[in-house]
Parts: sequence; C-alpha cells; structure tokens
Amino acid sequence: MSNDVEAVKQLVAKHTTLKKEISKVIIGQEKVINQILLSVFAGGHALLIGVPGLAKTLMVNTISTALGLNFKRIQFTPDLMPSDILGSEILDENRKFKFIKGPIFSNIVLADEINRTPPKTQAALLEAMQEKSVTVAGVNYPLSKPYFVLATQNPIEQEGTYPLPEAQLDRFMFAIHLDYPTFEEEVAVVKSTTGSITKSINPLFTASEIEGYQQLIKRVPVADNVVEYAVGLVSKTRPNTTSAGELVKKYIDWGAGPRASQSLIIAAKAHAILNGKFSPDIANVQAVAIGILRHRILRNYKAEAEKISIESIIESLF
Repeated sequence: MSNDVEAVKQLVAKHTTLKKEISKVIIGQEKVINQILLSVFAGGHALLIGVPGLAKTLMVNTISTALGLNFKRIQFTPDLMPSDILGSEILDENRKFKFIKGPIFSNIVLADEINRTPPKTQAALLEAMQEKSVTVAGVNYPLSKPYFVLATQNPIEQEGTYPLPEAQLDRFMFAIHLDYPTFEEEVAVVKSTTGSITKSINPLFTASEIEGYQQLIKRVPVADNVVEYAVGLVSKTRPNTTSAGELVKKYIDWGAGPRASQSLIIAAKAHAILNGKFSPDIANVQAVAIGILRHRILRNYKAEAEKISIESIIESLF
C-alpha cells in the first residue's frame, strides 16, 4: 500500500510536468488535453469532435511524444479498406506468406475523420479497439501495449459521411468537444507558428510506466456510495425508468448503457489520482460525467428543435 501511495505522488508530479511539456507546443485547449490524458491513464479511447484547423493532429502527436509512445495517423477516406489499416499478407521472395503490419500497430492511433470511411473499415478499427488484437487469415496478432485510439469527427460536413452507430460510439470512453481558441490564444498560436523557432518535446514516460500507472488506477478503492451514485446517474439518463427526470422524459429517446457506469468509475478513479486524491468521491464522478455521457445519450427531434443541448440535460441530473 505504501508503494501505491508513493506511486500516486510520483504520478501527480509527472502529470504536472507533462502538462507543462505539452503546453510548449499546444496553446490553450487545457480541458481537452486533461480529458485526453484522463482517457490515456484510465485505459480508454477518445473521440475528438471539432472543426478542421484546431490542431487535433498536432495535439495527439505532441501528447504521444511527451508520453514516450509510438504514434501513427490514419486518414480515413471513403475508399479505405480494412486491410489498409490492419495490414495484409504478401508472398515473399521464398513464395511464403508474410504478414505486413498496418498502421493500427502503434501505441497511439489517430483515426482522422473516422466518419468518412464505410462501416466495414470502421468495424475493423472498433474490433481492434475492443479486443486489443487483430485476426488476419486466421492468425491472431496482439496490438502494442498500452493501446489507444483517438478518433476525430468533423461536426460540420455531413455529406458523404458514415456516422458511427450508437453501439460503436459506446466503445469510446470520452467524447471530447474542441472549441475555437480565445482571441489571446489565437494571437499566441499565430506568433508561435509563423516564426522559425521550433520547440522540441521531451518524452517523460515509457510504455511500461504508463501500463503500471493504469494498473495502479484500477487498484484504487471506491466507496459503495460513489459506485451507487455513478450507476444512479446513468440510470437517470434512461427515459423509461422511474428515476428519469422531466427533461430526460421530454427530450431523450435513448439513455446510456452499463458501459457508461463502468467508464464513469474508472475515469473518476483516474481523475482523483491525477488530482492527488487516493479515492474518488461524487465530485470526481461529476467532473468526468459530461465527456463520458454526451455520446451515449440520444436526443429526440424536440430537443434539437428547441436547441436543448446534451450537456445541459446531463448537468440537470447532478
């Protein structure tokens, strides 16, 4: 137990240094970076939703470098096939089949514009996310550990896209919204990116260290009342339950499933640890709730017509 206490203190210190390192390249977007790092240490995947030009690729690349992890970017297009991301078998010079690994074999995979590719290729990626392995021609290939998928979606252009079904969205621990920078942040971005000075990022972790911290977070004890609060919160999102409030009954078609409850607890554990606490409380659950629930709740046409946001409905449940 004393080793765990020391490990928590070490992680808090390294997490603070990590954020300073990332801020050398990424200006602003602190909430987004916090949620990506939460997702990494909790061992989940994240969906980044934002318009083009908000430095999503640079952000993920910077974070993966600072974490000391391998990084691959896959640009999803309508003609992308499952073999393009998983890899394929080829005949070598000895006329034997040899498996050439695709870009999915990396610690951090940025799936750029995941909704631009057909369901067959989306399914191949989502299976890899869930199983942490790939099967090609009957042979199972384990993926690198730790393994994270950070997928991006453009909320504006919907022509020629294949929106992710709810069951597949549920595989992402967090849905993270990126907003435009403030005026001051944009001025700082322009100044730092139009000059000749480039800043280098120092790796602060190793892959095995991150795996160790993930196991540490899993060992964190949680009081029964916190688990019951998380499950109760998820239950309140379901319009056909007795605990559902008026807003949910009026504006929600479908609520979150049990995976949301699991994600709330593991993310609350990570949030507590990264903030120097040894066990999560209800405030930690509330701190991660919006990112975990927003993509798991389906609004009805009435909510869209009246411009009632998912975030305001989730906040009403607190």
